Amino acid sequence: MPSISPERLREFTATLQKYKSGKAGLERRVVSAENWWKLRNRFEEKRRGLGDDGGFRSESGWLHNVIVSKHADAMEAYPEPLILPREPGDQEEARLLSAILPCILEQNRFEKTYDAAMWQKLKTGTACYRVVWDPEKCGGLGDIAIERVDLLNLFWEPGVDDIQKSRYFFCTHLEDEASLCEQYPQLRGRLRSSPFMATRFVYDDAVSLEGKVTVIEVYYKKGGVLHYCKYVGDTVLYATENEALSFKEHSIEGTGERAAEGVGPYKLKTEPAGLYDHGKYPFVFDPLFPVEGSPCGYGFVDLCANVQTAIDLMRTAFVKNTLVGATPRYFQRIDGSVNEEEFTDLSRALVHVSGNLGEDSLRQIGFAGLPGVYVEVLESAIRELRETSGNTETANGTMNVGVTAASAIAALQEASGKGSRDSTRASYLAFSEIVELCIELIRQFYTLPRQFRITGALGTQQFVTLDNTALLPRALPGLELMSQPVFDIKVSAQKRNAYSRLSQNELAMELYRMGLFEPGHEQQALGLLDMMEFDGREKLMIRLTAGMNLREKLQELTRYKAFALALARRYRPDMAAALLGETEGAAPVETAPPAPSAEDTTDATELARAAASTAGLPG
Repeated sequence: MPSISPERLREFTATLQKYKSGKAGLERRVVSAENWWKLRNRFEEKRRGLGDDGGFRSESGWLHNVIVSKHADAMEAYPEPLILPREPGDQEEARLLSAILPCILEQNRFEKTYDAAMWQKLKTGTACYRVVWDPEKCGGLGDIAIERVDLLNLFWEPGVDDIQKSRYFFCTHLEDEASLCEQYPQLRGRLRSSPFMATRFVYDDAVSLEGKVTVIEVYYKKGGVLHYCKYVGDTVLYATENEALSFKEHSIEGTGERAAEGVGPYKLKTEPAGLYDHGKYPFVFDPLFPVEGSPCGYGFVDLCANVQTAIDLMRTAFVKNTLVGATPRYFQRIDGSVNEEEFTDLSRALVHVSGNLGEDSLRQIGFAGLPGVYVEVLESAIRELRETSGNTETANGTMNVGVTAASAIAALQEASGKGSRDSTRASYLAFSEIVELCIELIRQFYTLPRQFRITGALGTQQFVTLDNTALLPRALPGLELMSQPVFDIKVSAQKRNAYSRLSQNELAMELYRMGLFEPGHEQQALGLLDMMEFDGREKLMIRLTAGMNLREKLQELTRYKAFALALARRYRPDMAAALLGETEGAAPVETAPPAPSAEDTTDATELARAAASTAGLPG
């Protein structure tokens, strides 16, 4: 009998409704933030009772500019993974993963996904990714799929700050009813109005829900195993608990040579297979400003919306005051004799009046312009928004008057960008989780070799093969335990911004001018670099050390060759010509040698052969 029955599906839906009620406040904030992003301030402000006069309303883009600037900072620091092994035997696999994981990300167009996620993070406060195995990719071979997910379609247990602690995790989406019935014939005639509907954004287009049905995906953990169920209404589309082959076996003792030798019994451990071996919900949250009791945070719209509203209200008042001052208005007596139509038509040279024109027939309405203090208040509000968001003039490349030194400019730019760097570091933590899930999916599903094109040394193209053989669990010698390769993930920016590249190049040129790379200065250079901090320092120190070691070996080899040549000239003149061709840099012996005796010749011959052999020369 299937484990997932219609009654169980109704329990899932009831839990989903509770989870949705628990995140109602978050959904309102997310929708409001999106309206602000689309410069729909008027809609949000009218909802709060603002701007009911129906006149002009300012909708300035200060907050819009903050988000655009922060997004540019995030994309300049687009991440790149580096996989580091924890054991010496895993170095080759870590090298392969470091080269292949960027290919997997590129095949998923992750840069586009990352771009959309950063917009989502800055506006609503949280970016969300889903990392799953798509069996339909690569012509049915299957591969990893990474995509951004709408927060309005995700539901978790209210009050948890980590989704992995939630008992259930739901993901919903709308699908076309006809396409769904074509893919799942068991749905024909069973689709009714869905009892659940997720919150939606306010779209510019008129989006119709006719012919659409809500598909619910639920992830849950049972006995430490991750399970998954996809259903519509009371019909199961797929459930891991209903699968016939829901168990996996692996050896825990007596593998390899130990089994062949008959050492210990050959034991098998059987456990439920579930969905993924890593046992985690395949979703990664990246909050901007975290809050307690929720995996989501708040964004720049929540932080700066109040100041943006004040700026818009003041700008609205300034514009209206300017229009009043630029358009004179008049009081006119009801029984006045001035032709109103001709008076308001500025193209007429003459204005007709009937009877006598008295001074009180028309009188201009007085106007008083706003004092300059109000302009200062507006400028103060703009400065507050920029300082609060960290989008200062220095961060945008504008320097204060009087700051001309390059070091001072660099210091100001470095200090002004610390907020963006902090947000980038948080995004790198989320990216590390994405890479970790990718490695686990490779470990579980890459049972067949896959070909990848990578960039090798000096930019050359190379083709490598990867499967999960080296990643599978292996038995520990002498123990009834299994271990599997574990890797550390280091994330760095793939592309540096123009300022970082310029300063890095200037540093390299300065080190060159100092003679840091000249032969014989390696010890001083290594001592200097040990006290410095910049990208690529370790690689430079390795190259200097290698060059110093090579130079010392060459010097030692030259001394051996010179010694062998001196001995050959003295005791074996017939070998001197051959050795001379091998020792171009050796110093010749100036003094004429005395005639050797027979005993000296024999001893010297053996010594010369030993010296030549040590120097790597023919004896």
